[in-house]
Amino acid sequence: MPHVLSVNVGRPRPNPWKRLPSTGIDKQPVAGPVAVTSPGPKGTGAVGLAGDRVHDVRHHGGDYQAVYAYAREDLDHWEGELGRPLASGAFGENLTTTGIDVNAALIGERWRIGSVLLEVSCPRIPCATFAGWLDEEGWLRTFTRAVRPGPYLRVVEPGELAAGDELTVESRPDDRRVTVAESFRAFTSEPELLPLLADLPGLPPEDHEAVRRRLSRTRPDATS
Repeated sequence: MPHVLSVNVGRPRPNPWKRLPSTGIDKQPVAGPVAVTSPGPKGTGAVGLAGDRVHDVRHHGGDYQAVYAYAREDLDHWEGELGRPLASGAFGENLTTTGIDVNAALIGERWRIGSVLLEVSCPRIPCATFAGWLDEEGWLRTFTRAVRPGPYLRVVEPGELAAGDELTVESRPDDRRVTVAESFRAFTSEPELLPLLADLPGLPPEDHEAVRRRLSRTRPDATS
């Protein structure tokens, strides 16, 4: 049965990998229920889980990156690849899941966990902080090639969730069926997939704008 193994909240630590004083990537499991709410627009550092926040406010946080989920099965894969243990929260995820292929989730798919309803919004795109945190040579390239990004989710209905809660897929889009993995490939390594994301319901507005810009540059009349 799909469920949440661990709920993880970040504690601030210095960030030597970006020109920022701190990062919240160091996520640690917490006990008991955690309140989850919509954080509002990006730019404040607010995220969905109480007690957590991001520090790169330009690129992270806000409603469409309220919660980040990563599968224990994918962490186990990386343990084998990297030859070292990876605790729940090691990739900076808020929810460590099991029993569900999070990368096969559809953009716009909705998950019920505890009393919270979440909607899959976009894939995680790796950054310099993530690379520095893992401290593996060529990590951004390695992570991208594996196509195991994990999804960000927005909060549709606030509430509480906890480790051990069942994860139920309440709904999936019927018409535009684009997976987290496909959207990740479109953004990172296979731009020929970008038309799949054009005006895709559920995708963050800033991603819609990025897709429009990139597609406009590939049109035959773009340079005429």
